[in-house]
Amino acid sequence: MSKKYSSLMREKGFSEQEIKELEINPNVLNVTEKSITYAPAFKIAAVQAYEKGQTPMGIFLMAGFNVDIIGHKKPKHCLKRWRNIYVAQGEKGLLEERRGKGSTGRRAAVEMSIEEKLKQAEARIKLLEVENEFLKKLEALEKQKMLRKH
Repeated sequence: MSKKYSSLMREKGFSEQEIKELEINPNVLNVTEKSITYAPAFKIAAVQAYEKGQTPMGIFLMAGFNVDIIGHKKPKHCLKRWRNIYVAQGEKGLLEERRGKGSTGRRAAVEMSIEEKLKQAEARIKLLEVENEFLKKLEALEKQKMLRKH
C-alpha cells in the first residue's frame, strides 16, 4: 500500500478489518472508525524509549503497529504530543485520558461505585503489565544492539 493511498484511507477512517487488527494490539485501549486510544503504559514506555534514542517509527513498529494502517506520520505526531504532556505533567499526565474532561457527560470520580473502582484498578494493573512487557522487549533489543557492536 502506498503512502498516498494510506493517507487517503485515514481521512475516511479505519475499516472494520483494520479496527479488528488494531484491537488485538495490547498497546491499544480502544479503536473507533476515526481514532485510536493508546494504552497509557505504552505512551510512557514510548516516551522513555524515545528519550533513549529510539525513533518514533521504530517504537511503533516494535510495539506491533502496522504503519500502513495507522499512517506513516502517526508515530511522530503521537510522540510529539506525548512528550509535551510528559514534560508538562510527568507520567501522571499520560496515565489519564484527557479528552472530554470538561464535558458534562462524564461522571465525577467521587460518584464511582466499588465495582467501577475495582474495574479501574484492574485496568491499571493490566496497563502496568503491558508496560513491563514492553520494557522487557526494549531492554532485550538494546542488549542485542550492544552485543552486535562488540
